[in-house]
Amino acid sequence: MIATIDMSHVATLLEQARAIAVEYYRATGKPLGITGEVGEYEAARLLDLELAVAREAGFDALDREGRRLQIKSQSIPLSKKLVGQRMGSIDLGKPWDAVLLILMDEVFSPVAIYEADRAAITDALERPGSKARNERGALAITKFRSIGRQVWSR
Repeated sequence: MIATIDMSHVATLLEQARAIAVEYYRATGKPLGITGEVGEYEAARLLDLELAVAREAGFDALDREGRRLQIKSQSIPLSKKLVGQRMGSIDLGKPWDAVLLILMDEVFSPVAIYEADRAAITDALERPGSKARNERGALAITKFRSIGRQVWSR
């Protein structure tokens, strides 16, 4: 199911949330936890996607061809290396066709978006090796970038 969203209103709200999240991090040293929501909005805005309703099983958005896309987001300071950073869990048991990874800087501004299809992700997750990857479905960001392709860049 697709959500009917006033994207201009959401943009205004997310600008406020970004400012609060940055200030919160500066004050506490802890993230506020808005990365996923900002990432979904930015992916939809930049790639012309239709967002699914909240908590849709398996996917977050549909593209113009009707492909079901899961969106994963990471906010990483530009000074920090991607090596060792992991994405959120990818559930192979849910319905989705591809995964988007949106990388953002420390103020939640998009830097790059990568896409990998289900076959490549399934192969990477099921390949013998890392216990963390195999048990939790969590790929390293560098691995995701190597099996996917960049679809947007700042």
